[in-house]
Amino acid sequence: MARQAEALSYPVRFRVIGRYIGLLCLLLMALTLMPLAVALVTGDQAIALRYGVVLVLLAGGGWLLWRLPAPRQLQTNEAMVLAGLAFLSTPLLMSYPLMGSGLSFIDALFEAISAATTTGLSTLATVEDRPLSFLFVRAWMQWYGGLGIVVLSLALVMRPGITAKCLAVTEEASDDLIGGTRAHARRVVLVYTLLTLGTIAPLWLAGSGLFNAVVYAFSAVSTGGFAPHDTSLGHFSGWVVPGLISLACLAGSVPLALYHHSWRSGWSTFFRDLQVRALLLTCLAASIVLVACFHFGLRLSWAQSLFHAPMVAVSAQSTAGFSTLDLTRLDALSKGVLILVMATGGGLGSTAGGIKLLRLIILLRLLQLTLVRTCLPAHAVLAPRLGGKRLEDEEMRQALLLILLFVVVVLLSWLPFLALGYAPLDALFEVVSATGTVGLSVGVTGPALPPLLKGVLCLDMLMGRLEILAWLVILFPRTWFGRRREGS
Repeated sequence: MARQAEALSYPVRFRVIGRYIGLLCLLLMALTLMPLAVALVTGDQAIALRYGVVLVLLAGGGWLLWRLPAPRQLQTNEAMVLAGLAFLSTPLLMSYPLMGSGLSFIDALFEAISAATTTGLSTLATVEDRPLSFLFVRAWMQWYGGLGIVVLSLALVMRPGITAKCLAVTEEASDDLIGGTRAHARRVVLVYTLLTLGTIAPLWLAGSGLFNAVVYAFSAVSTGGFAPHDTSLGHFSGWVVPGLISLACLAGSVPLALYHHSWRSGWSTFFRDLQVRALLLTCLAASIVLVACFHFGLRLSWAQSLFHAPMVAVSAQSTAGFSTLDLTRLDALSKGVLILVMATGGGLGSTAGGIKLLRLIILLRLLQLTLVRTCLPAHAVLAPRLGGKRLEDEEMRQALLLILLFVVVVLLSWLPFLALGYAPLDALFEVVSATGTVGLSVGVTGPALPPLLKGVLCLDMLMGRLEILAWLVILFPRTWFGRRREGS
């Protein structure tokens, strides 16, 4: 059986990878025109020149690679390789213009990876002394990074079932990766654009200012969390602007395809969705616990606790990473609660990171079934079902595997921090924040962080964004070497 599987395994085809990397280069070139325009408008000529260099490289490489002949059909392992290369090459290229704002290469790369993966962690002591073009491009990269991962998520879930249902994947789309992804992309881009515009307008009308409205909207809808102010949401007085941004984060952490599906099937479908209900319930539960922690632990008034707790809870659950208060003040219980919330994350098929709510629901369902089986006769058959749909064995295995991989990556990444003497709970907070692509920090991530640990967090952000499995596919030898090639 093993030999038969090996004979039927299809490695990636380099001309296919090359052709679609060329397409990604041309797409990134188009996306880079926006920060170039901002740099020119704001008078940052030196930075604009750096963007010009990047554009020339992307245009030349994209044109040459796009000309490669390749079959239309795309394999799943090829889609994963392309996703990994996209999230590696984009930060490397964009580090060059970011260095024009006075950053070292390692810090520029860290910011670029944090932006592309929609994390929001930063090693900078302050961002308010940076040019407007720098603040804009971080949010802009988060915006298109969030859009990219939602579109690419279709390529990672190809079999019909409960998981595909949550991404609005039909059985016909599963048979055609390219055609299915294009149809999915059109719906997602429309929803994503409407959510973004629907966030910019209220923020501007609420008095945030146009630049703030655009940057915060890009970061909120993508659940990225980069802010143009050191105090994040604490920059704004009152609750209106922070509340609107938190609602946008919550909207971005819902499976984006669900909006289109609910619009066609009725909005009652939206609130019946398992992930939406779980998201609202976990945000409520985390808010209640944090209210008590902030009042009794931080000695905040009840009014202050009732304001800050929901903002921080939604930001952590949606993996956005905004904050209305200084998190270095948090007590141990508050940090522990936020670690659990950040690890949980948002909905599958959303811009949020973390383990994903659907996988935890599957885990809890399997636990429930295990307990129920102890009360049944030995010959009884109990089929695992969720939301009225049968859970496929492959879906259950993949959900449990990804949860396990997330935990393993967090534990392995935690060890270097412990070895260098960092406080265990604070170090765990930072590692979970990076792996969950959240961006909240209790002060460990900063200018004084050793380059080794900056590298560890960069790897965590990359692995967390593509959910680890894609990187294992890239490192798997059979991905690159095999006995025959499909469609070649």
